[in-house]
Amino acid sequence: MPDWKLKKQILQAMSLLLVLCGVLGIYVIYLSTVKAEEAVENPLNHRMAAAQDDIIRGSIKTADGEILAETTPEGKRLYPWGEAAAVVTGYNGEKIGGAGLEAHRNIDLLGSSADLNRLGPLAQLFQSPRGNDIETTIDSRAQRAAYEALEGSRGAVVVLDARTGAILAMASTPTYDPNHIEEDWQGLKGAEESPLLNRTVQGMYPPGSTIKPLVAEAALGEGITDEKEIFDCQGALELQDGSSIREYHGEVHGRVNLEQAMAESCNVTFGSLGLRLGGKKLHKAFEAFGFNQELGGEIVMAKSHLPDFEKLGQGDLAQSAIGQASLLVTPLHMALMASGFANSGDIMKPYLVQKVISPKGIVLESARPAKWRSAMDPSLAAVIDAYMEQVVKSGTGTAASVKGVRVTGKTGTAENSSGQDHAWFIGSAQLPKRKIAFAIIVENGGSGGRTAAPIARQIIQSMLS
Repeated sequence: MPDWKLKKQILQAMSLLLVLCGVLGIYVIYLSTVKAEEAVENPLNHRMAAAQDDIIRGSIKTADGEILAETTPEGKRLYPWGEAAAVVTGYNGEKIGGAGLEAHRNIDLLGSSADLNRLGPLAQLFQSPRGNDIETTIDSRAQRAAYEALEGSRGAVVVLDARTGAILAMASTPTYDPNHIEEDWQGLKGAEESPLLNRTVQGMYPPGSTIKPLVAEAALGEGITDEKEIFDCQGALELQDGSSIREYHGEVHGRVNLEQAMAESCNVTFGSLGLRLGGKKLHKAFEAFGFNQELGGEIVMAKSHLPDFEKLGQGDLAQSAIGQASLLVTPLHMALMASGFANSGDIMKPYLVQKVISPKGIVLESARPAKWRSAMDPSLAAVIDAYMEQVVKSGTGTAASVKGVRVTGKTGTAENSSGQDHAWFIGSAQLPKRKIAFAIIVENGGSGGRTAAPIARQIIQSMLS
């Protein structure tokens, strides 16, 4: 082989090697900067797992001081509330990884940081022997009431502070006991009722009639109806494509305005409004409430499943306007929607951690409420909020009423292709010190007014004690 050819091949090989070294260098920089915190927080990080043997993991507490998770002097992780707060605390296991705050706040609970861990072995010189404590936003009264109300059924409850976004209660059943998570792991993974699923943020359900406040707001905002229009409900809405929308149990509501249609949950009225809005405006309405978005951070909420509204036929458009067709949402997102009506149109970003506190009592992090989105004009929010108050005063949601408390709501009985209907209730309540918003679903629970609305009443009453 001529020398010039050999030199050319050597040069090409060296160039390729330099390029590969450059790519490797860029990837290492990417891992040590952009991905550093994620790697440190991962419970399966072997260096962090080894560090846990020498560090007393910090505690997780409710906003009112109840211990949800703590480490004994012997190094055993205990969860005093067990199943009742499992979806809040989650779990942390060397072999199974982690979930909940144990996973998302792993770095804080170990008293570490991404910057400290970049030092490698030198980090041990600066590492505290005890991790930081996490003070959550959870109200122990609401959390216990939510869990106890759901116990024995499949479902979820989310309660928010409508003005700040703080999560006051988060319950999902059936669930697991984090005290025994590792020994129960194999059985839990394959369980038919999915106890490892956090239904509040990962459960996907048709919203049924709880979506009607959104449709009413969109219809008023787009000017396709007004508060004075009278709708004539004879029990069914016959569509041009041959399909029809029928009332629950064949009810006939007669002549109703929009407020009365909301109170009685009239499918004919809202199916008609869905057709008037059309696919483009329905999509715009769902987009305004963030149903096409994820949250991020320590609350990993599944993205809603929205149909391609602009390609829907008449039947599916009308069905979407009463919360059926292929529409699927999470309970947390429905609580966020409810909070928008209760908070003058603004939806606050939900959060679960109020403070991170060092072993010396220094507050290292304190939550700052932030607006997630402005979903609607305040004047329209007030109108829908008043309609939802009538649902509880004289409509389908009277079982949620609490003497001396202004409660708003919307019931939902969502058809379910694989069994009995799901029971929904969303709404808000003005308590002495805060305004709360909530969403409740009981899988296969039937009527929302009979099954889910009483749970709202139990939670409200618990927070008054």
